[in-house]
Amino acid sequence: MINQKDLRPKDMGRPDEQLIKLELDQLMPLLAPYDKPGMEPPLTDPKPAWKEKYCTSLDGYVGLDTLTRPKTKEEEDEFVRKFLSGLEKIFSDANNGVLEPLILSFEYCAKCNTCSEACHIYKAAGDNELYRPIYRSEVLRKIVKKYFTTSGKLLGGFVGADIDVNWETIARLGELAYRCNLCRRCAQTCPLGLDNAILTKEIRKIFSQELGIAPIPLHTKGTMLQIKTGSSTGLSKPAFLDTLEFLEEDTEEKFGIKLKFPVDKKGADILVLHNAGEFMAWPENPVAFAILFDAAGINWTLSSEIMGYDSVNYGIWYDDYQAKQIALMQMKVAKDFGVNRIMVAECGHAHKASMIVGDRMAYGDAKIPVESCLPFLWDMVKNKRIKLDPSKNNFPVTLHDPCNVVRQMGIVEPQRHVLKAICPQFREMTPHGVDNYCCGGGSGFAIMNSQNFPQFRDSVASRMKFNQILGAFQGSMEDASIPKYICAPCSNCKGAMRAILEHYEATEKFNLQYGGLVELMVNALVSMKKPFLEFLED
Repeated sequence: MINQKDLRPKDMGRPDEQLIKLELDQLMPLLAPYDKPGMEPPLTDPKPAWKEKYCTSLDGYVGLDTLTRPKTKEEEDEFVRKFLSGLEKIFSDANNGVLEPLILSFEYCAKCNTCSEACHIYKAAGDNELYRPIYRSEVLRKIVKKYFTTSGKLLGGFVGADIDVNWETIARLGELAYRCNLCRRCAQTCPLGLDNAILTKEIRKIFSQELGIAPIPLHTKGTMLQIKTGSSTGLSKPAFLDTLEFLEEDTEEKFGIKLKFPVDKKGADILVLHNAGEFMAWPENPVAFAILFDAAGINWTLSSEIMGYDSVNYGIWYDDYQAKQIALMQMKVAKDFGVNRIMVAECGHAHKASMIVGDRMAYGDAKIPVESCLPFLWDMVKNKRIKLDPSKNNFPVTLHDPCNVVRQMGIVEPQRHVLKAICPQFREMTPHGVDNYCCGGGSGFAIMNSQNFPQFRDSVASRMKFNQILGAFQGSMEDASIPKYICAPCSNCKGAMRAILEHYEATEKFNLQYGGLVELMVNALVSMKKPFLEFLED
């Protein structure tokens, strides 16, 4: 095993059993009250059976649960050949939508390491060389130089191509592409405007599109299930309609509100797209949207049609072809309904998928305007379309900024304006806005629960975010009688928050709560006769 400070890109080709091993005492220290020994679970070794089947030789964790070891030399050679074929394609295919920034990021890195200081995973891991953003990029450069430049083919190690390329090398690179949240904080801070996240995404793309390898939760249980059933959760149309009926009855029973979800309403102004996971894991969120929109007199609808009630598009994280299929199918549903616009509810990656990626995949009459719910929600508050009583939210509240909403789209202020208007004890995390740190669940991590990957996510990828949460609530952290609310207006981020709080037992010990923005808005409604937030109930 190599000392992390001595690790070099060429070491990816070494035959060692495992390049590095993370230890708790190597990781970034946590703030109080988690600065004491025994406050977080220990890190564990991979099971012996995993070492025989998967690639655990990177850092001991398994993210790519469909990447299995070849049984023959012929299988290994074919694996390497396909990877190199895919590598050549990403740099030469004119249909690659990120071709120009990919080439710029590949060719012009000054290796100044500014991106390393911006990377939450590198810092959380105790400045471990393996997780430095340019480390995986340098590995990729060495492989390209070795196979696709004349000097590399002739001189090899003398021109920066000093790397052995075999199954282990490429498998480690694939795993390393799933040690990055694609949050693009590195791109924001790069003095040359380069984007290491693009290189990481392209590695993932080669594995999926060329090798047929992607995490089961993202592809098989995500994208493929969504194409087959219309929902990334497998929630069929009859089950979806039954769920809505149950939520209507439950809302009336709990709050005395006769709620009726408008479903399949042709010619409505707005088609609202939720993450399908909300209806199963956090149904209070779509209920809150319905209550607010009804109170404000909004002309809106949900769709029960296949692909019409799920804003998820996991393809944007690993496979361009899958991303395009989903985006165009969602756009078609909206077109058939004759709505004026699509509104993306509280799902960060769906914001990017529908408003940026999908918007560039549909043309002419096939395109429907897509917008974020956040400016719309602030407009409701600002113009007093709903009556609110901020005293109902008189407990500490902080805001997590979803990367895809804030840093990648610039939607920074509307959600803050809402919180400042309805939460007397609102406080910011440090840093915040476009400088925020990822929740650790981005780019699919929140739903990647195979083998021991959740341990990497909770202990490393989410570590910086957990420290930000602790920092925001210093002074009231250890008083368990005070509820402390993390507002995360994103389904994916809520999944990461749920995992963090469970991992650290923070809800049970310190009354740390989490949820979306609309739940706080409904809780503050003057018309609500009892708290909408369960943790406020007597």
